[in-house]
Order: sequence, then structure tokens, then C-alpha cells
Amino acid sequence: MTAIFDTHAHYDDKNFDGDRETLLDALPGAGIGRVVNVGASLASCRRSISLAEKYDFIYAAVGVHPNETGKLEEESSPTLNAPEQLKAMCRHPKCVAVGEIGLDYYWDEPAREIQKKWFVHQLRLARDCSLPVIIHSRDAAKDTIDLMKSEKAQEIGGVIHCFSYSKESARIFLDMGFYIGIGGVITFRNAKKLKEAAEFIPMDKIVLETDCPYLAPAPFRGKRNSSLNLPYVVAALAQVKGISEEAVRKAAWENGLRLYGMNA
Repeated sequence: MTAIFDTHAHYDDKNFDGDRETLLDALPGAGIGRVVNVGASLASCRRSISLAEKYDFIYAAVGVHPNETGKLEEESSPTLNAPEQLKAMCRHPKCVAVGEIGLDYYWDEPAREIQKKWFVHQLRLARDCSLPVIIHSRDAAKDTIDLMKSEKAQEIGGVIHCFSYSKESARIFLDMGFYIGIGGVITFRNAKKLKEAAEFIPMDKIVLETDCPYLAPAPFRGKRNSSLNLPYVVAALAQVKGISEEAVRKAAWENGLRLYGMNA
């Protein structure tokens, strides 16, 4: 049976402080072959790199989540210089992407112009470092697409994390060569729009993710998520696509390797 690749996790989150080592040690034996731990702030980027240094099967992504970009305005003083900190971390040998970056209009803060500024900056950082991007986009499809097009994101490549839009939006992202990240939401009974999009998206463009500790699949909805729950996502996706669970595992594994430019 093919191992599962969790392409987007946050094991540095405080929700794992009580049992992080025990849980991570258990993942390989449970069929989780690889994990990318994704940064959300400068501090979490540093923690992600530390995890990647400690565990062979964990890799890091370095980037600042749109909800955290307001803090970068303060951290870009000459002494702290957030752009240089990000660039230095991107040079780490186990950093495989810039992320998660993007736009989140669900909340009123930080201001949209601040989010856009740092989205563009981090897209350019990814281009300079020859790394793919992990894009977070919530209630911001048009601005996300417009900025991706203006920055020629199709030349950078990457994944739309936790995809939540229509299949029409999926077509635009796919035309730019991006992968689509699918996680626990596809198991929710009310996820009709996502299931329609997943049916439309070619299997060679889908990667599996947890976004843990968030978005646990239906049997555990509202509880702490982990990579151990990914078989539920595999089963739901197999049902939507009308293929076997092993076919989902194999395709998603290969897609994850391609996305992040990894060897098997």
C-alpha cells in the first residue's frame, strides 16, 4: 500500500505541545511517509525548520500567513528585517516551498492592502529562490487570481491550499499549472461545492493535506486533526472520483513529490 504524503501540516502549533514527539514518532508506522510542516509566521517558520532538522520525513515551508502579515509591518525594521529573515530561511536545505501565503478576507484585519503587499513580496521571494508557493485564499478569489496573473505565478508553480472555491475557479488555477490541496472538508456532508470541484479536478493535480491541527475529517470534526486521519480523506476522495483508495494514494504521493521537487 502506497504511503500517504501530508503536504500541509502545522505540527509546530501549540495544540501539539503535550504529545508532539509521541505523535510524530508514530506517523511512519501508520503509513504517513512524508509531511511538509508549513510556516504561518516568522516564529513558526523557525519552528518548522527545527522539526525538519529533527525528523527525516518532515520538510519545511517558509512563509507568512495573510492573517499574520500585519505583524510584518512591525518586524521589517532595519534591526529585524522580515524579508531578509524569510530569504535566509528559504535557503535551508529542507525548505521546499514558500508558504503559506495569500489573501484572507474573512476577517477585517489586517488591511487588504497590507495582505496584498506581502502576498506579492512572497511570490517574488519564491521566484528568486526557485521554490513553489503554498497559497491560502479565503473569500478572496478575484484578488488572488489577479495578483497571481500579474506576478506570472504560472512560472513559479505551487498549490492552492485548502481549496474552497467553485470548479470554475479551479479551472483558472489549473490553467496556471497549480495543484489543488484537498483535506478533511471533503468528508463533510455539506461540502457539495468542494465535492463538485474535486470531481472536476484531474487526479494528477490533487494533493492530500490535513492543515492540522485544524479541519479534522467528519468522524472527528471539531477535534484536533493529525496526519493519522488522512485515510478518511483518501476514502472520500476515492468515492468522489470513482477510483480505488490505492489509486488516490499513489497519485497523491507522486503529485506531492512533483509539487515540491522531491525525489522518491
